[in-house]
Amino acid sequence: MAAQILDGKVMSDTLRAEIALRVEALKARGITPGLAVILVGEDPASQIYVRNKGIACEKAGMYSLTIRLPEDTDQAALESRIRELNEDARIHGILVQLPLPAHLDEAAALAAITPEKDVDGFHIQNAGRLLNGLPGVVACTPKGALAMIRRTGLDLRGKEAVVVGRSNIVGKPMAMLLLQQDCTVTLCHSRTKDLAAHTRRADVLVAAVGKARFITADMVKPGAVVIDVGINRVDGKVVGDVDYDAVKDVAGWITPVPGGVGRMTIAMLLENTVEAAERTGV
Repeated sequence: MAAQILDGKVMSDTLRAEIALRVEALKARGITPGLAVILVGEDPASQIYVRNKGIACEKAGMYSLTIRLPEDTDQAALESRIRELNEDARIHGILVQLPLPAHLDEAAALAAITPEKDVDGFHIQNAGRLLNGLPGVVACTPKGALAMIRRTGLDLRGKEAVVVGRSNIVGKPMAMLLLQQDCTVTLCHSRTKDLAAHTRRADVLVAAVGKARFITADMVKPGAVVIDVGINRVDGKVVGDVDYDAVKDVAGWITPVPGGVGRMTIAMLLENTVEAAERTGV
């Protein structure tokens, strides 16, 4: 039997409708949630992501500000703009679009954002709060992926979860979120021996490795929840880290690419911004 599709468009549309209602409630109190995105350079993919984020904000009734800086912007100028946004009462969320040009220090730029406005969840303080199981801003992609996993209705307590990929942006926070759901979590990476032996045990498998169709059908436990975070371009087509056509006949649930986790990532960015605005109005 083919897997059930975890449709990111349907889920994100539902979430965005709920967010729009929260925005209306905030506006009634004189607060318009505001998101500022800083884009350095002319990376084509980043241009598309930033435009989509701006459109999503406006559709939800939020204030959207895009700051475009030239490729040769230096570290001091970038951090100066971030500090200005930290002090701007109109802005509740700040996002520095990654990747930055090679000459810039991403970690320092992210550290310059006040943690309460770090709606990407990348600040070291928010990462530390997640590690310690404390309330804080959670990175958008793993937060969206967990929402999709929970939509299956599966009782996650005691389940085997395997995350392939150990990035600070997806892999590590995803592992922490699953651990908080009482899963038994294995975090795999490029040095993992016999990767398939790990993935075949997974009741929940999250692929975030950045390699097209890397997870094949023989690596998946029958009936597993398979979450594909990958976005890869192959012959002009966007594909995930999972060999979707083959794996969908083995898995119990699966996310498509496109139309899966990526949709939820932007919805979670909006939610994080609204939550930041709600905290200012308490």
